[in-house]
Amino acid sequence: MLDFIRNTNHYRKKSTAWQTKYDARAPRVGDLAPDFELSDASGQNSVHLSDFHGEKPVALVFGSFT
Repeated sequence: MLDFIRNTNHYRKKSTAWQTKYDARAPRVGDLAPDFELSDASGQNSVHLSDFHGEKPVALVFGSFT
């Protein structure tokens, strides 16, 4: 296990540096989400996140259901 940690520690340093650089642009708690557009489940209509502003909560799920 110690060999694994020694051999992969440079990845942690690299990812920590990336996070430090880009977290400044990350949204903060309470910020409005940026608007974006996706197709609906049928693929026929486009839906904007802003269409639901003030209407209902929105949850985005990414992953495979197969």
